Amino acid sequence: MGLASFQDYEVVEVILTYALARKDVKPLAKKLLQTFGSFRGLLEAPAEELKKIKGVSDHTALLFKLIKEASDRYLGERVLASPDIIASPRDLLNYCHSKMGWLKDEQFRLVYLNTRNQVIRDEVLQEGTVDQTVVYPRKVLERAIQLKATALIMVHNHPSGSVLPSLEDKALTRTLIQAAQNLQIKIHDHLIIGRDDHFSFLENNLL
Repeated sequence: MGLASFQDYEVVEVILTYALARKDVKPLAKKLLQTFGSFRGLLEAPAEELKKIKGVSDHTALLFKLIKEASDRYLGERVLASPDIIASPRDLLNYCHSKMGWLKDEQFRLVYLNTRNQVIRDEVLQEGTVDQTVVYPRKVLERAIQLKATALIMVHNHPSGSVLPSLEDKALTRTLIQAAQNLQIKIHDHLIIGRDDHFSFLENNLL
């Protein structure tokens, strides 16, 4: 069944038929999209919030969570399998948005690359409360050496919504670049992920 031409509520209808067979699910599909704002918002909604909607059972909520998890894993494998991640920045951004764009707390992750710009490892380095994630440059570079990485991409999210870098973000980036140069490790980019937007230090000539 081709879904490319379907509207969002029609895709949700198809999903709901697997949980609510032989029922008219169009009203529920539209209610879910109205409540959570978009298809993405629906998939990112916690199961507890989904079950507050009349007609959404434990089984239905689990189905949406499984679809979200499957989507995340697909995007992750696509990024990790890329022959050159720098040549496919959109895939990386989509992956980062799926993993971080919906988080309520700040998270700092690192994508470690080899000489061919292939992904060696994608790791969460630090997590914290809103705007309070602490990152230690030495820890970043020690891990890069352990993995024999020659380059890396820094990624963190701004749960507050604005993706503009703070003074601390800029200072951390400068410190890491200077320290990495001494070890012949290149910083390809520092991405800040918001719910619907992103900021690239590379694109804004801040590297």
